[in-house]
Formats: sequence, C-alpha cells, structure tokens
Amino acid sequence: MHHVSKRYLLGEDHAPGATLRDAITGVFRHRGWRHRGERAEIWSLRDVDLTVAAGESLGIIGRNGAGKSTLLKVLTRITEPTSGVSRTRGRVGALLEVGTGFHPELTGRENVFLNGAILGMSRQQIKREYDAIVDFSGIERFLDTPVKRYSSGMYLRLAFAVAAHLQADIMVVDEILAVGDADFQRKCLGKMAEVERSGRTVLFASHNLEAIVRLCPESIWLDRGRLLARGPSEQIVDAYLASGVSRTPTSRYDDPAEPVALRSVSVLDASGRSSAVLRRAEPFTIEVCFEVARPVPGLDLSVVLSTLRDVRVLDEAWSDSTATGRGGPGRYRARLLVPPALAVGEYTVGVWLGTAFEAVLWQEGALQFRLEGDTHGRAERLVQLSLGWEVQRVPTTDSVGQRGCDWTPPDQVGA
Repeated sequence: MHHVSKRYLLGEDHAPGATLRDAITGVFRHRGWRHRGERAEIWSLRDVDLTVAAGESLGIIGRNGAGKSTLLKVLTRITEPTSGVSRTRGRVGALLEVGTGFHPELTGRENVFLNGAILGMSRQQIKREYDAIVDFSGIERFLDTPVKRYSSGMYLRLAFAVAAHLQADIMVVDEILAVGDADFQRKCLGKMAEVERSGRTVLFASHNLEAIVRLCPESIWLDRGRLLARGPSEQIVDAYLASGVSRTPTSRYDDPAEPVALRSVSVLDASGRSSAVLRRAEPFTIEVCFEVARPVPGLDLSVVLSTLRDVRVLDEAWSDSTATGRGGPGRYRARLLVPPALAVGEYTVGVWLGTAFEAVLWQEGALQFRLEGDTHGRAERLVQLSLGWEVQRVPTTDSVGQRGCDWTPPDQVGA
C-alpha cells in the first residue's frame, strides 16, 4: 500500500447512477433538504503506507472505527481506495464480515467450489481439499442447504474452513472470529498458527490481543485511519493498552437525553497512579466517574472484569445507594480495590449502571489493561489466591474398615 486513503460520505450507500433506480431516486434525494455538498466526510484511512513480505504474519490492532476492516477490504480489493495504490501478489483468502464472499442462494457445497474457482483453483484441486473443509467446519449435515438459511455461527465455520484450506497465499482474517463459540475460536487460532508455520502470509485484525501476540511477531496500530506504529507485537500491544488509560469511552448512553453518562474509567496502580500495565503481585484500583443528569432512584453500580477471551472473572456490585444518596443529580467517583489474585494477562473493564428493574447504562470494554509478573515456573491459573494450609502428622492404621487418616481440628491438637 502506498499513500492509501479511503473516504466515505455519510448517507451514500453505493456508487451514484449505478442503476436506473439509483439515477431516479438520486434526483429526488438531491432535491430534498440534504444537499450533496452538505454530506459529512468520514476518512476511514489516511495516507497509509504498508508493505508485508511473503511469509510474514502481521497483527492489526486499534479501537472500533480505527480503520482495521477498511484496510483489509482495500487489501483484498473488495473496496477501492479513494487515493493511493494497493497491490497484492498471490491468491487471497479473506474472512471478513459475515455475508462477504458467499452467494446466499447457493448451497454450502456450491459455495466451496465457487470460492475455489475465484481463487484460481481447478475443480480437482478443490476436491482434494473438500473433505478437510467439511471436517473442519463440522456442518456436513447442512452443506446442501442454501447459506442464506445458515446461522452466523454456521456461516463462520464454513467461511473459515474455506479460507484456511483453499491454498491461498495470503490469509486475511478480521474480528469475525468473535461470532464463534470458544471451542471453535481455539480451533481457528490453532489453524491460523498452522498456516503461519507453512510459510503463507497472514493478516489478522482482532481485539484479542493475546492471540495477536501469540500468532503475529509484528503488528501495526491504527487510530482514526492513520498508521500510528509498527513493530514487535508485544511492544505495540503495550503502547496501545497504555493509550487507553483514563479515556472516556464512546457510548450511546453519553447523550443529553439519557439520565446517566459515563465520564471516565481508570486503572490505578498500588501507588495511585493511572497505568495500563500493572504488577500482578500488587493490589490495584478501578476508578469509575459518572454523571447523573436526572434523578434515578436506587441507582446501582457494577464493575465487570473479563479476559480478552470474554471469560468473566469479577462482577462486583455497589448497591448501598441509600447511604450515599447516589441517584440524585451530580458527578460521582467510585473506586473498587482489587486484591492481587488475578493471573498474568490482559483484561477489560465493563461498567453497568442501573436499578433493580432496568439497566440504564452498560459500557462493555470501557478500558483494557495488562497484569505482568513472574509465574515462578507454575502453570498460569485464572485466579491465584493466597490460601492457608494446615498440615499435621497423624497416626496410621492397618485395620480393615478403619480410616487411614483421622483428622484432628487444629484447635484440639494437644488437648
């Protein structure tokens, strides 16, 4: 990619004049109150330069709306850039949003052969890979059903199996893996690692930073359509996480029409400083600042802590609203102290505000942070509690039918 930019106009669904219907409706649309010159411009990509060599695996990270999906669509020639040049060499197997690449009226079986033909493979080549595709997808019973009747999970299974097995030189995978269940996600990540080891090129855009670090030696960081950084995945992920500290999340609830707005979410280290990288052996604090515009009687607050694989490890509620007067208009700051019990890894913070009867605000993934530390050679566990042991030497017996170890409570030892 050389100086690639991509612009969208709000309200423009397709190229003007592409059909007679477009031309007719366009006349009436332009006569209305909203003139073409008044349309807001959205630049999904801005002057991006990017080169990926054959055999490289590149991770692509960034917040929602950063331009990750647009970048992949330009690279796979689904979307033309507004300016600049994009070139690829070799067959491209793309797994983007559900609905891309398959014909909805054709069956799963027919779409497998169609995709292979698009990649330039002969029918015999496709047949050699067909059994592996069917086995990986796990939807053999539905292969003669039109894909328009597939659930999103079934579609994903077949689409990934096709992209991974049809001998593409370049494999492009977007965040679509989030649609599948946990077992299938692990299966997909394992297959992607196999593709990477075979020497093929992999482009992987995801919010699963653990998977990015594990699969991709190098990553790029996109923000508002611009390429901010490129380098070793661990360094790029650390910089990306650090940028998220104490940011105000974009939320549809942050609206004058809503009674509650989330202002900021921060993670504080043991010294009280904002940080996106914390020591596992030290306690830390999650700070939530929110504003109540109109009274919400009985307003409660919950903080949800999850891994990047969406495993919930903490869901802590604060519901003593009568003691604090919470729920009346004003700004509030709440702090939750978390003991040093979590495993090394990346986590997301979600914030819920509501009452016993309804959710007023739910901001998923308001913040990401990372816990670092030495595991001392032990296998990682999700939660690592400091538990107390009580051990005493007890007499044994060979008598049949008697217990081999009689436990004496510690407070009765020596009595």
